Amino acid sequence: MEPAPYIARPPKRADGRRNYDAILTAARAAFDAHGSGASLEEIAAEAQVAIGTLYRHFPTRAALVEAATRDGLDALIAEAAELSGHADPLAALTRWTRSAVRHISTFRGLVGILSEAMYDEGTPSHAACAAMHQGAAELLTAAQEAGRVRPDLTPDELFDLLTAAAWIREHATSRPEAGPRVLELMLEGITAGPAARP
Repeated sequence: MEPAPYIARPPKRADGRRNYDAILTAARAAFDAHGSGASLEEIAAEAQVAIGTLYRHFPTRAALVEAATRDGLDALIAEAAELSGHADPLAALTRWTRSAVRHISTFRGLVGILSEAMYDEGTPSHAACAAMHQGAAELLTAAQEAGRVRPDLTPDELFDLLTAAAWIREHATSRPEAGPRVLELMLEGITAGPAARP
């Protein structure tokens, strides 16, 4: 059995927690500005810690990205649970997919990281991605059972569509409306396709 991936957690000691929080704050700003490949040395410098301190809290770039995006993934998981049982299953699925595309394209490179983590148990973000996938699958099933979404669409295919829309949003920086527009067209396609029930 392979060891579980390392998940960074806030230290209990006050000085360690200050360093941890400072690194995360600097990392989020750096990822927003430069994408997932942002310099770890510059992140450490911005956080006013030694690079060794950064690695002590976040031994890999993947661990740092996971910690920096954990709140957003947790929010998506919670939103899917909140929308479960919604009176209008299609509206629930649509609302969640819009939130998902916004989050998974937060910064350049995140789409690829989360796409890999979805299917790789060795990555720090895998458990959260799997939980997010399960919540979305349940929303999709509810919409299909209500006859609002074509029945042949699988959860994996739904995530392929979300990943495509998020990739466009992530890269079309001069056209911020591109990702949401593509998502709307995709949603129309899955509700009005030839396999859709009336």
